[in-house]
Amino acid sequence: MPVPGKAVAGAVQPEESGDPLPGPPDFFVECAQPFHSAPTPMALTGTSAADRAKIIAEALPYIQKFHGKSIVVKYGGNAMTEDRLKKSFARDVVLLKLVGMNPVVVHGGGPQIDELLGRFGKKGEFVQGMRVTDEETMSVVEMVLGGRVNKEIVNLINGNGGRAVGLTGADGGLIRAKKLLLRGAQDSGEVIDIGQVGEVESIDPGIVHRLHEHGFIPVIAPLGVGKRGESYNINADLVAGKVAEILKAEKLIVLTNTPGVLDRDGNLLTGLTARRIDELFADGTISGGMLPKISSALDAVKNGVNTCHIIDGRVEHALLLEVLTDEGVGTLIRRR
Repeated sequence: MPVPGKAVAGAVQPEESGDPLPGPPDFFVECAQPFHSAPTPMALTGTSAADRAKIIAEALPYIQKFHGKSIVVKYGGNAMTEDRLKKSFARDVVLLKLVGMNPVVVHGGGPQIDELLGRFGKKGEFVQGMRVTDEETMSVVEMVLGGRVNKEIVNLINGNGGRAVGLTGADGGLIRAKKLLLRGAQDSGEVIDIGQVGEVESIDPGIVHRLHEHGFIPVIAPLGVGKRGESYNINADLVAGKVAEILKAEKLIVLTNTPGVLDRDGNLLTGLTARRIDELFADGTISGGMLPKISSALDAVKNGVNTCHIIDGRVEHALLLEVLTDEGVGTLIRRR
């Protein structure tokens, strides 16, 4: 948002709903309703009606500004597991598409992977926020991300009037990857092998552009393919960041289970620059699962993405609040 300091998988075929396209998410629909039936007495007070009209009017400059622009959304956390949040997310994505923006969804699936691993008697292990992925775990990751989770998101969006297409990095060579090796403690020289975990070498934007041109919403599972056809599990935050970079997206929006980036006292940091982020890395304020999120966000804004937003996915319609209103629900990251 332009307000300073504002918080700011085998291919899945498109499944179109037979129902008519729905209108905007609930609070936009409710705001607009009183003005659709002039002869009927208004059910709202003058103040309430004015407040709701203000919300609708507030969206106009953002719709104009971001029309035709790519908005990459990393979908994860509670927003993927709670029914009310899943529905509001799907409706938000459909609305952004209907008003002329080009949303791209990149999803995770950590809880679902852990659940299936548990059935096989395995427990997830993480190093520097990355999942250790042996051969057996890789099979589970592909099954969950490229199948169950990707298809569920596609169905959610299509069921709310969108036209989503599910993809993994293997489809059409969308994501080329190589093995990721982590570094140990500073100056130790240690190299840590965490299995079939990859990092992005290249992304083919043509696939995404063609889907956008034909009115589709890409839904991407973070699985990559190597030079010899080997599969790699890639952190979804990193994939989202690279997709945003290659598309020169207007925004990268990361949904999390926290209000945004917090300081050591638990206070929300509403605006961050690259320099401030380096300081938070150095003093350990940013650690664990937040490391890849902030690292990918920082790389994205350094490489052409206008802004990145770390937002609270536990808030209904968080995506719309971030894109279409003056107030935000998280942390804004800029180059400077």
